[in-house]
Amino acid sequence: MSPAVIIFIVLALVAVACAVAMLVSKNAVYSALFLVLNFATIGVIYLMLGAPFIAVAQITVYAGAIMVLFLFVIMLLGGENLRLGEPLRGQRLIGLIFGAVLLAEIVLLLIFRSGMDQMVGTLTIDTSPAALGLEMFNKYSLPFEVTSLVLLVAVIGAVILTRVDPIRRPGKPDQDRKDQSGRQA
Repeated sequence: MSPAVIIFIVLALVAVACAVAMLVSKNAVYSALFLVLNFATIGVIYLMLGAPFIAVAQITVYAGAIMVLFLFVIMLLGGENLRLGEPLRGQRLIGLIFGAVLLAEIVLLLIFRSGMDQMVGTLTIDTSPAALGLEMFNKYSLPFEVTSLVLLVAVIGAVILTRVDPIRRPGKPDQDRKDQSGRQA
């Protein structure tokens, strides 16, 4: 077995272990940190596969920016203190159905894998970072802008959800806060 295969197997085991630990962790902050480690491991796997741009994008965007946003929201909303309630009605049944569909897709993929190699051709496009940037900002500028608007709405939603003071309506006088004894604070 070559060293590259051994490193890939170790990285794959770390990625799977982090994913399982993320799912079974009771603390939301620990789950998010396990997800960061999973994203970083997947980035190293991309690097091993000869895709440095995807690897850097995976680590900077997902393990960096997105996970900082997740941790920020978890800390602001107090997600680590939430108690788990009963699952929604029918949630287990829907989960079992989707799990069975995923298992069927994996089995079909393994059965028809030999035919897939013939259908997938070799890429003949330039995959350098400059070419990808030009392609993304010229041909795919609308989806890029839509994604930025979705992220903006998510940030605004997080700010509104974590706001302590109620929104003050125009035209109504502000009420001063009073402590428990009735005196003004």
